[in-house]
Amino acid sequence: MAAVSASYELRFDAGRVCLDLVATVNGRFGDEPVERLDTPHRLGQWLVGARLLLPDVPLDAVDGQWLDHFHTLRDLLFRVVYGEFDGRAADTDVERVNALAAAAPPALRAVRDADGSLVRAHAAAPTCEALLAQVARDAVDLLTDATARDQLRRCEGESCALIYLDTSRGRRRRWCSSEVCGNRERVARHRRRAVAARA
Repeated sequence: MAAVSASYELRFDAGRVCLDLVATVNGRFGDEPVERLDTPHRLGQWLVGARLLLPDVPLDAVDGQWLDHFHTLRDLLFRVVYGEFDGRAADTDVERVNALAAAAPPALRAVRDADGSLVRAHAAAPTCEALLAQVARDAVDLLTDATARDQLRRCEGESCALIYLDTSRGRRRRWCSSEVCGNRERVARHRRRAVAARA
């Protein structure tokens, strides 16, 4: 089912850039998934928020083709990450991720800022292929790191099934975001208690 477009806040709380990309569709397992990357401009905002593009890079090159390519990668990563999490082999999809990761990611260099401190700058304008490679490499790193894989969790939120990296002390984190899914759960629990008290 196609995702419903809506301008919801972009979130970066899954712990890895590849998981944050997968999280740009909310409610995949419900009746109407919500698309957060619904325009090239939103994709540009996501690329800056994910720190794949530096804030001063013009986003003119981010167009509908970029959006299509990132949607394709996102769907591929969804199948691979959820398949691996659930113990299902997805070797054909893994090979597609490997192929995307083989491209060279954007090169960065250190340059002097106006105040004399060193800051990061792109060596050249990043291409769509290079940025896709950076996200795909993050997925390869995640899926081949036994420690990171052991930290993968599925959100316990009532209407959420996002996979996130649990780096909390004791590995007891229950939600992809305490502020979003955690608050919803606390509000729902409060309402259930209030209804029970009235009954």
